[in-house]
This record gives sequence, structure tokens and C-alpha cells, in this order.
Amino acid sequence: MKSSDKVGGDYSAPGASARPRRLVVPGECAGARLDQALARMLPEHSRSRLAAWTKEGRVLVDGAVADPKRKVWGGECVSLAEAPTPAQTAQRPEAIPLAIRYEDAAILVIDKPAGLVVHPGSGNWQGTLLNALLHHAPGLEAIPRAGIVHRLDKDTSGLLVVAKTLEAQTDLVRQLQARTVKRHYLALAFGIVARDGTVDAPIGRHPLQRTRMAVVGGGRAARTHYRVLERFACATLLECALETGRTHQIRVHLADIGHPLVGDPVYGSHRAAPPLLAAFARQALHAWRLALVHPATGAEMGWEAPPPADFADLVDALRKVAA
Repeated sequence: MKSSDKVGGDYSAPGASARPRRLVVPGECAGARLDQALARMLPEHSRSRLAAWTKEGRVLVDGAVADPKRKVWGGECVSLAEAPTPAQTAQRPEAIPLAIRYEDAAILVIDKPAGLVVHPGSGNWQGTLLNALLHHAPGLEAIPRAGIVHRLDKDTSGLLVVAKTLEAQTDLVRQLQARTVKRHYLALAFGIVARDGTVDAPIGRHPLQRTRMAVVGGGRAARTHYRVLERFACATLLECALETGRTHQIRVHLADIGHPLVGDPVYGSHRAAPPLLAAFARQALHAWRLALVHPATGAEMGWEAPPPADFADLVDALRKVAA
């Protein structure tokens, strides 16, 4: 991380400097309280949001801060300085440490820790990899999604490449579409996986549980290759290679063949799991190998990242039990 980079800098979030809205209280609101009149005049905002803005002094009536309970009689001039929404303020630099495996003028390769969300979204508007990238390399503000071209789930650790230029981003997206980016994962699955194999099954939104993905007939083509690395008494360590990159692909595919990931809160089950496995706090999935063609030089490049301590400790514990 560059010590010269300052949080915030010259960055301003969209909407943060918008001019106040100016309205005139209509005659039909005569006799109503200010908060009631605002709710009728601005139906796109909730009453609680309008009340909060009023308490914060963002609402002026005839140029003066107003009590939300005061009555209006029509004709008053109302000025509203809308606060930016979480989505508008999400893309701000934050001093979040990054484990950088490689960096040059075109690309950045990160070893993402488990627990770090990649991109801001509902419930996670700050503290994401995107915020960390904007702090580390302020120039990424000019790149869509701060150069992020693929994602890892919040609780999946491992390697992820970021583009630092528009040209690099376009090239990497094309490589991903052509399926030439090689992504290999370490996965600890429940049960004994008998042999190496491939899951070739389309993935789409679950028909009933819309927050989940599932193998569905009308889904997008998805293919996962898996290879047995080590078997334990109640679990199998696999190497999974993605041919496609669908949301939750490895998690869905392994669950579909009856070997969900250890610790997966969505697609797994702890009901019959031994205490050692049931105690693991996240899905046991780590992106440990990444290979691609450098978008600027054309050189073939690859990286490896050993699994983090929690994953490695669990595997070691399983080996001791099996010994």
C-alpha cells in the first residue's frame, strides 16, 4: 500500500455535490405538518428518510431550518439537500490492506482474504475490495468497477486479477469469455469422492429461493473439472478447475453431486457433520492458482497462493485424525 495515498483524495462520489432541490408547498397541503407535506410532495422517499433529513438540517423552509412538526399553509419555498444514497457513496477509497502477489502498469493480482466482499452491494456498501483498490491505486477510479473483471464470494479466499487500464480490462474480459484464463481452486468436500470427474450442468437462479443458485434446465452452461488430491475419513480434498465462471459454480456443482463444501452455509449441511468439520466457519474454498496471458506483453503468466491458516489447519487436523 502506498503511504502517499490519502483516503478520499480528490474523489467525490456521484450525487455527493448535487444542488439542493427547490419546491413550493402546494395549496392542497395547507394546514398539514411539514413532514406530512414532504411525504406528499416527494413520494419517492420514505417518511423516515425525509424525517432524518429534516432533523439533520437538510430541509429549509423559506431559507430557515424547520421543525418537521411545524404547519405549512401553501406557497412556502422548501429547499432539500438530499443526502447521497449508500450506492452513491460506495465507491470511495478506504485504507484496507491488500495482499499483492503481482503488480505492474497493466494488472494487479490480489490474494483476497476470506470475509472481504469484492464489490459494494446491498448490505456491504463499504469495506470492500473495490474500496481498497481505489485507495491503493487512485487511477482505478477511471476504470469501470475499479478494474475488477471477475469475483470471488465473500468467504472464498485466493487469487483475483484486476485491470489497471481500460485496454487491460477489455483484454482480460475477452480472455475470460474465451475461457483461456485458468483458475484452480482447493476445495474440501463432505464425504469420500471416489474418482476424478467433471460436472457439466447448467446453473441458474433457484426457482423458489431467489438468493440461491441451482442446477436448472434453463440455466447457463457451466462446467467444473475436479481431481482428488487427498481423502480423509469424512471429507475429500479436491482441486477444481473452472471452465466457466458462473455465480457459486463450484459450490452448486459439488452440492449437486452429493459432496457439498465443508462450511458452506447455503449449499452444505452440518446436520451429520463431525464436530471438526461443523466448526469450520466458512465454505472451504480457496482460489490457489491463476494463469493468464498478460494483456500488455502477451506473456503467459501464473501465480499460486497457499491456502490461509484456517483452511490449512483444518486439513492438517483431518490428516492427524486419519493417521
